Amino acid sequence: MAKTQLNVRVDEGTAQAARERATARGMSVNRYIEELVRQDAGEVGHTFVEAAADFMKQYESVFADEFGADREGTVPEGRR
Repeated sequence: MAKTQLNVRVDEGTAQAARERATARGMSVNRYIEELVRQDAGEVGHTFVEAAADFMKQYESVFADEFGADREGTVPEGRR
């Protein structure tokens, strides 16, 4: 894929935050910003679904205790 250069002006705090976050993820600032734009341009829904699935996995036992594992997929009485 061909690359296009963009020049962006940001304050020093934003630039430093971008550098730190890119470094923490093991990528260049260019790659980090490219990933942010891709997420914002349409992958946010996918990110939300992944986060929701992680949440459900993390609290699976709480839901099972509350609603019963044997009732998976059913609507509790009084909530229909």
